[in-house]
Amino acid sequence: METSTQRIKDMAGADRPRERLAALGPEALRNAELVAIVLRTGVKGASAVQVAETLLARYGSLGELARATVDDLRATKGIGRDKAIALKSALTLARRMVQEVHAAPQLMDTPDRVADLLREENRHYAVEQFQVVLLNTRRRLIRVERIAQGTLDTVLVHPREVFKCAISANASSLILVHNHPSGDSSPSEADIRVTRDLIRAGQLLKIEVVDHVILGKKTIGGDRDYTSLRELGYFYT
Repeated sequence: METSTQRIKDMAGADRPRERLAALGPEALRNAELVAIVLRTGVKGASAVQVAETLLARYGSLGELARATVDDLRATKGIGRDKAIALKSALTLARRMVQEVHAAPQLMDTPDRVADLLREENRHYAVEQFQVVLLNTRRRLIRVERIAQGTLDTVLVHPREVFKCAISANASSLILVHNHPSGDSSPSEADIRVTRDLIRAGQLLKIEVVDHVILGKKTIGGDRDYTSLRELGYFYT
């Protein structure tokens, strides 16, 4: 059961995040204040904003917070089951909104556009996920299919599963995508081997494998958070 002796409505007017949002707009609020609005109440000795600040400090970023499960969130003092569910719902809605923005058919002719399409979704995965971006004859997006889920550093993919969904969608070509939870987007030997196997399978089926994009995280001194195997020369034209 959640208990609280310090509610947002009991705070000084200028400190109430709901009042500040109504008066100044959401952009004027800090992340902790926005999270506090979702939490609604604090806990004995701490306001909702203070609980939110503790939560954000624990996870370090909104991206890491979004990856947390309901049970993970409940490990923070002041976050009970209901608050954890409310927060998880809000963060999931935010992620789905980003996906919805990208829902209209888009031109997928560069690895940068592919990364923009799938970056937010893949940011939250703790294990490798293998996805296929299905394209029409104009290289525009049909849909994205998740093919397989693996471990922290490995995912097994069979050509049958990749091209089954491509044939079903009447796709002319496709782009392979998977994430590296470690953050290092450099391809492994297994990544290269799977890519070449799928290229050959696509040639037999007359479905072009356009690229294989590996999503990671930006490194110090780096300007991109992904790697294109085509750009590295692993594709033959």
